[in-house]
Amino acid sequence: MITAELFFGLITYYFIMFMTPGPNNAMLAISGIKFGFKQTIPHMTGIPIGHSFQIIAACLGLGTFFQKFPEIQYILKFIGCGYLFFLAYKMFGSFNFKVQDDTKGRPMKIYEAIIFQFLNPKAWIVALTVVTVFFPNEENFIKATLFVSLSAPLICFFSVITWAGFGSSINIFISNNKIKKFIEILMALLLIVTAIFILI
Repeated sequence: MITAELFFGLITYYFIMFMTPGPNNAMLAISGIKFGFKQTIPHMTGIPIGHSFQIIAACLGLGTFFQKFPEIQYILKFIGCGYLFFLAYKMFGSFNFKVQDDTKGRPMKIYEAIIFQFLNPKAWIVALTVVTVFFPNEENFIKATLFVSLSAPLICFFSVITWAGFGSSINIFISNNKIKKFIEILMALLLIVTAIFILI
């Protein structure tokens, strides 16, 4: 049964998991720095959409599939972490261009952000935990699935705005080479630490 207590517990869990550092938040901050808030909107839009699909997939049995074949989840984990290491490598020297210089990169598109959620280990942890802990089994299956999957974008919305806004707000300091280098190193280390934390 869907109760106020269950809903409060669910959104509290979402808030903690979405707001804390992770692959999505690090990438949003980097995109905000490099491209600005407005151009990061497609990336911001794709994350909650992709995560909702991910939770629905977990509700439909993908979580059970991972339990039977854990090696597949490990493969996805290593691919996702490998991508984070690649982004960390690309981070160094990546702020040596203006937002308008399209030859040096571009912000992530909506479909790319959606796809990345299925390679994001933290997002899988959230989805599988939600289905395991907060899924109201007594309710109609469709209603219960909509409850856990549509609650996520409500909270994820605040997270993506916060992290992309943080990145775009410090973009004004990038003209200072020392600050620029510090931010590059900080963001790269954030990605590396996130990947290592996920792996262990």
